Amino acid sequence: MKITIVGLGAVGGLLAVRLAQAGHVVSALARGATLQAVRERGLALVAEGRRSRASLQAADNAAALGEQELVIIALKAQTLPALAPSLAPLLSADTVVLTAMNGVPWWFLETPALAQVLSPAERRLTSVDPDGRIAASLPIEQVLGGVVHLTARVEQTGEVVHGFGNRLIVGEPCGGLSPRVHAVAEALRSGGFTVEESADLRHDLWFKLWGNMTTNPVSALTGATADRILDDPFVAAFCLRAMAEAAAVGEKIGCPIAQSGEERHEVTRRLGAFKTSMLQDAEAGRPLELDALVGAVVEIGRKVGVATPNIDALLGLTRLMANTRGLLPR
Repeated sequence: MKITIVGLGAVGGLLAVRLAQAGHVVSALARGATLQAVRERGLALVAEGRRSRASLQAADNAAALGEQELVIIALKAQTLPALAPSLAPLLSADTVVLTAMNGVPWWFLETPALAQVLSPAERRLTSVDPDGRIAASLPIEQVLGGVVHLTARVEQTGEVVHGFGNRLIVGEPCGGLSPRVHAVAEALRSGGFTVEESADLRHDLWFKLWGNMTTNPVSALTGATADRILDDPFVAAFCLRAMAEAAAVGEKIGCPIAQSGEERHEVTRRLGAFKTSMLQDAEAGRPLELDALVGAVVEIGRKVGVATPNIDALLGLTRLMANTRGLLPR
């Protein structure tokens, strides 16, 4: 399959190397030092103590890569609105676009059920697509949703280190299975990933969000690893109240949560003293992925009439911290 990875960060880099090693024709959109490193040396992957390397065609503009069969978007959500219009040269009428991003995507409310109760304007999420550029540039008819259940980090420029987890979920934005879901899942499986073909991708996405939308911003606010967040009874209780609000929002939009917050905390505790992606971004001085992880939940709650006072407080405090430290997207 002819594949372009948009964004050679940790997840995008892991996908790029594994898919290239599986024999796919893989190219990447990158910039700066990453682009230079990939052009000169390829992209390195360290996994299970072994180092491997893949050669990729890399460019800083889509026109140099041309039309693709599959485009995987592995960016931080806040960078996509500005970039989306420039991706047009990658897309033919048959190109599939797979989102491999954290948080709520721009298409999340575009379902037949929600179309019965929300107007087109109400279904647009201004927190993640403020000017509608993403929706205009990436037609939902060509989009598949993805949920990433693995960790990776960029150890140095041009090198990705795989942490733990190997699971990817792929599905149609509006639900159901399809031949293109199966084709993309098979391509990902060829790269060694454990891939689930989901008939209810929105539920899978909301479940992951519900599990990490508190620990991410709390860790960025406090500098604490996940275990320390859960060890503090007041902080853990606050997180549970915010999770209950997110579960109530999910119930309203057809994404009910069966697990309790306490059960989810036990799952998180088993992962140990890890740094969330938002804490890693805060420590590195990178803009925080706040709107897709927290702001969108607040926005959806307003649209469906669910009060979210604890999530509101979490959003306000984290946004204020990010603003004072220059960590908000420009």
